[in-house]
Amino acid sequence: MTETTMAREIAEQPEALARTIDSLRPLRPELHALAQGRRVVLFVARGSSDNAATYGRYLLEVHSGVPGGLAAPSVATHYNADLDLSEAVVVSVSQSGETGEIIETQEWAAARGARTVAVTNDGDSALAGAADLALVTRAGRELAVPATKSYTTQLAAMAVLADALSSKPGGLDTDLDRVPDEVRRLVERRDGVDEAATRLASTPEALVSGRGISFGTALEAALKLEETCLRPVRGLSYADLRHGPIAVVDAEHVALLVSAGDGPMVSGMTDLAHDLRRRGAAATVGIGGDTDFAAAVDVAVAGPALPELVAPLALVVPAQLIVESLAHRLGLDPDAPRGLSKVTQTDPENT
Repeated sequence: MTETTMAREIAEQPEALARTIDSLRPLRPELHALAQGRRVVLFVARGSSDNAATYGRYLLEVHSGVPGGLAAPSVATHYNADLDLSEAVVVSVSQSGETGEIIETQEWAAARGARTVAVTNDGDSALAGAADLALVTRAGRELAVPATKSYTTQLAAMAVLADALSSKPGGLDTDLDRVPDEVRRLVERRDGVDEAATRLASTPEALVSGRGISFGTALEAALKLEETCLRPVRGLSYADLRHGPIAVVDAEHVALLVSAGDGPMVSGMTDLAHDLRRRGAAATVGIGGDTDFAAAVDVAVAGPALPELVAPLALVVPAQLIVESLAHRLGLDPDAPRGLSKVTQTDPENT
């Protein structure tokens, strides 16, 4: 089987993450100074970048004690709402830095008093040039349409941002230094990946769930299954799944559950795996978690040996590998999903 560009770029992530972490950590004092006197951080993003922002929001609130939120770009681009953002830092996230509505929203925020930070893989992009401070990721050029290394390096930027705004910057350093080696191990060993892809190929019905710090990972896994494997997939938090949608689970559904190896969400995700089995799910596939979680699912896919706060930087990698493998089984090209391009403009008039 010919190696795909997506597979090569998944394998490039250890080096991309190491470069990004090393290049962004020196910017922590500037981030800290920029946020002085600001009470809230708002993220502006779409697609995979929005999933990275979801991680950033949780990490800011849990680790840094800073309120965070996800802004709706249409509030700026279509409603031109007159908001007072003088107490906000607005973080605009775009792999290319050229998505029209993200650039427009950043300009709108700045005009309303926000300080602005751009997270992008292109330091020469319009988004980076217009921001007060640019966090330029070091993924290198990404050729496959599905975001892999550009996504994980965005997660690294979120970790550096949250660390910079915490009361004790540097608190995540030791764990961040371990991330590249953990990603390398997951890529090389692929424990459970091919069996998980086989289970997912057995039925077109799937759902993905996670919670808390790992919720963004669940959303990203669902997005990758949809865009790369053309499967209609719902990405739901454990809590939202419990509040009604779990009723649809039957023998046609494979459930993909993601969990860090520690933290307050593991036991709930383990209980969810047992519940889905009782409801007759075709299979439960678990990425990460602890030994009880692995025992509760039908297919256990190894996750990173990292604490919950930084686990998402590596936890998504097995999901990427599963998606690439599943695409092959379905006769699809994972490098060029149908109807998609690297730079997505939300509205036709912006293309």
